[in-house]
Amino acid sequence: MRTVLWKIHRIQQIIGYEFKNADLIKSAITHPSAVEGQPVSASYERLEFLGDSVVGLVVADELFRQFPDIDEGGLTRLKVSLISGESLSAAASERGFADVLILGPSERGTAARGMHSALENVYESVVGAMYLDGGMEVARRWIVDTLKPHLAPWRSQTPENPKSLLQEKTQADVRETPRYELVSEEGPAHAPTFRSNCVVGEKVVGTGVGSSKKEAESNAAADALMNMGYVDAPADDVAFDAARPWPLRPIDTDAK
Repeated sequence: MRTVLWKIHRIQQIIGYEFKNADLIKSAITHPSAVEGQPVSASYERLEFLGDSVVGLVVADELFRQFPDIDEGGLTRLKVSLISGESLSAAASERGFADVLILGPSERGTAARGMHSALENVYESVVGAMYLDGGMEVARRWIVDTLKPHLAPWRSQTPENPKSLLQEKTQADVRETPRYELVSEEGPAHAPTFRSNCVVGEKVVGTGVGSSKKEAESNAAADALMNMGYVDAPADDVAFDAARPWPLRPIDTDAK
């Protein structure tokens, strides 16, 4: 069984930063269920509050500097995609945060959705702890390093609610309401990957993957909007193209 001391040591290895105040990082990886009856500072909740603001500021600053030609609406869409629970949870999962969480008995063996939420919270709390212990530059380097792989500039052009827009368009044009079919669910319980198809009439018009059914369906709707010509597809040479969570592909008009 991995001890608390092992987890504190391991999280510092993961983030590449040694804390002067070890109590900060201990709190940052401690779920409230593990410290019931203790002061609120013993868990990640307060640090999560601080880290949320630090992440938002760093992401906004980086996007503002990196994309001088994108307007406010596009920058907002990029920011929302990067600081979403899906992105933060994915970044935490990729770095092995699930192995260092200090959980109480009631949360051990938690379902996928519970772990997803905990990873999102701990990403923010670790950022908050790094900011307090090492300053903004330490926190900034970690945020940029872990979220940059999730940056997809084409998102500045995609609607904030692709499912709603697609439904509006298809009902007006073909009198059909899109439906979503779960194709597969893969991966470990703490970091699942879902794949969904978007179907209009009898044809698959979009495919999306995500760490939740909701995200997979949203990405499938965004794929369908491009495939059906309702929004412009990203250029083939767009930066960070490999970060796209779903493939852009032509519609097979003969598919049934």
